[in-house]
Amino acid sequence: MVGLVAMVEGGAAGHEIVVLDNLCNSRKESLRRVTELTGRTFAFVEGDIRDRAALDALFRMHAIDSVIHFAGLKAVGESVAKPLAYYDNNVTGTQVLLRCLQRTAVRRFVFSSSATVYGDPESVPLSETSRTGPTNPYGRSKWMIEFMLGDLAAAEPGWAIGILRYFNPVGAHASGRIGEDPQGTPNNLLPFVAQVAVGRRPHVNVWGNDYATPDGTGVRDYIHVVDLALGHIKALERLQRHAECRAINLGTGVGYSVLDMLRAFEQASGKPVPYKLAERRAGDIAACYADPAQALELLGWQAQRDLQTMCVDAWRWQSSNPQGYRTTTP
Repeated sequence: MVGLVAMVEGGAAGHEIVVLDNLCNSRKESLRRVTELTGRTFAFVEGDIRDRAALDALFRMHAIDSVIHFAGLKAVGESVAKPLAYYDNNVTGTQVLLRCLQRTAVRRFVFSSSATVYGDPESVPLSETSRTGPTNPYGRSKWMIEFMLGDLAAAEPGWAIGILRYFNPVGAHASGRIGEDPQGTPNNLLPFVAQVAVGRRPHVNVWGNDYATPDGTGVRDYIHVVDLALGHIKALERLQRHAECRAINLGTGVGYSVLDMLRAFEQASGKPVPYKLAERRAGDIAACYADPAQALELLGWQAQRDLQTMCVDAWRWQSSNPQGYRTTTP
């Protein structure tokens, strides 16, 4: 979802939530299913983080004390083709949101950053002290926001900011009721693979097979979305105790190639995943995987779900919902 989640006290994990989303790449049905699975209701506002009036109205209506900011466009290839859209939504949108937080004295903030801020790594695994320098507009938009947050925290003591550098989120809820449903052509590998396996697309394009990796295809650190979600709860718990601005990797520390992922998904689904080799995409890199030690040390968090679980859960979602949330299921 391209949205943000605002937190108020209460709830099973100590929070109630309010969701703001412009629905540009998401569907309200996903929220209905969250309620179905949890038995809990929550407020939803359809709106855009660039809309100051909408944000001010939301913060007047709810006693918000924390914000998790997911409201970013997130595809490398699309960012190369549409850089201004990425800078507008991601950078300008974050600035508008932060000004709203200034006006309302909300100072606890978790930001969805990305491993793309590291650019083309000098070496792997990547720690939080590794050199940064993105190779594409998506990564640069996240990098700019990280600087913005650091400068804000330095200028105004009292902010508690967690910058979570995601590696490659995949998988779905184990129920098969909630999963990734990109509108149009998927920009990320696993939803595209799942759509090929379920028969919606003829084959996967493998972008480049001449990288300096074991099989020539790009290597990434894939992390289950449920592990990722739990990392956000841990980050909020830390920010309740520490006024700081800190970047933390959320990854498994293990890299898998594109061909590794295709084979793993075939095994999980029992379906063939045909592919075609294609030229490298602009902005892509050879290998990127995390050193997740700081997340364990500071948050008490580490990924628990392995590659097989990621693929099994993604297939359960896709096979149960072949047309995504447009599928009519009970």
